[in-house]
Amino acid sequence: MDYKLLLILLPSLLLLVECDVKQKPEKTTNKKATKQAALGMSTKSTTKKPKLDPIKRQPKAKPSHQGQTAGSILSQVVQSGRFQPVSDTLTIKAAQTLDLRCKGTSVRWNYPHYLQEDDEGRLKIKHFGRYSQLILVNASAADTGEFSCGGYQCTGHDCHDGEEKTGKTFVFVTDPQELFVPTEDYYVVVQLRTRQPALLPCQVTNPLAKVTLHREFPPEEIPVDGVKIAYDLKKGMVIYQSQPSLAGSLFCIAELGNLRQMSTKYMLIYVHYPSAPPKPTIEASVRSARAGENFVVTCTVLGELEINVEFNWEYPGQQIGRPPYVREHTSQTRRGGQLLQESLSTLSIDEARAVDDGIYTCTAQNLQGSTSVTTSVTILPATSTTRGRNQG
Repeated sequence: MDYKLLLILLPSLLLLVECDVKQKPEKTTNKKATKQAALGMSTKSTTKKPKLDPIKRQPKAKPSHQGQTAGSILSQVVQSGRFQPVSDTLTIKAAQTLDLRCKGTSVRWNYPHYLQEDDEGRLKIKHFGRYSQLILVNASAADTGEFSCGGYQCTGHDCHDGEEKTGKTFVFVTDPQELFVPTEDYYVVVQLRTRQPALLPCQVTNPLAKVTLHREFPPEEIPVDGVKIAYDLKKGMVIYQSQPSLAGSLFCIAELGNLRQMSTKYMLIYVHYPSAPPKPTIEASVRSARAGENFVVTCTVLGELEINVEFNWEYPGQQIGRPPYVREHTSQTRRGGQLLQESLSTLSIDEARAVDDGIYTCTAQNLQGSTSVTTSVTILPATSTTRGRNQG
């Protein structure tokens, strides 16, 4: 009887176990979905994509010492073990430390000339295996200027086989008491040259300062239009079109907030400057002369008006101390419809001797440079006629 009852109940028990097994996965999935819904997450991608931290999804950043602008090998140390790439300009405060690093196995540094004469030990340069370090402690407004480096990547014994890479930045050292880079000069003489720009080096220590140009007498502000005259933060006031009216005593004024300061005074002198070195021509009155005869060698320069030309002669008779007989003359002449200045220098040789045989050189010089030209004269033996003329 018991066996018959067991046989009747067995199918029912198996059916209950099978139903229980099928329902367990569904309950697990529902619990997981309920948890995700509570966190505000989508349930559609749960089984396809793993849950990731949003920060980890971003590309892995490169180490800070490599995070420089393209092609740059120069970086700034801002904290211990932390670097940042340098841009075209860099600003630090007075009394701070400037710490720069340049990648390369053979590195050279360039920095403001003022620091090259510094004997206080504030500037230190250290070379390591793959980089070099420049440290400037207790920076001052006078240290404002360009810092640059050049380095090679050595692969063998010769460090200069490859191309040298460079990096540079202009460092402003701001000082609440100094708007202009300090200088020991009270007056600086500046030449205003024709067709050449002139620079008044009134550099500021803070790139935010506003700079204007002024005349001392009569007192007035000179317009800075960005074309004829412009201000360059890294250089100073640049005069692109020199004019006689700008001659005199000029100075810059810088303003930042409630601070207003005057720069060094610049004494501008206008100089009519040549556009190029002179182009002389040389000609002897004869190609050959008999001993005892006279001849001349003339050097001529055609050029711009009001341009001073200096002449210098070299001639064979200098070897025995024969004095030069030189006459110079300047006049105006018109060539091809253009009015030019003609400068002449004439070297006279009286009663030629054998020692006067040789090459004659004329050197003409102006403010732009010098040019030399040559010719030769042959001295022939005297004839009986020449001797008689000299004796007579």
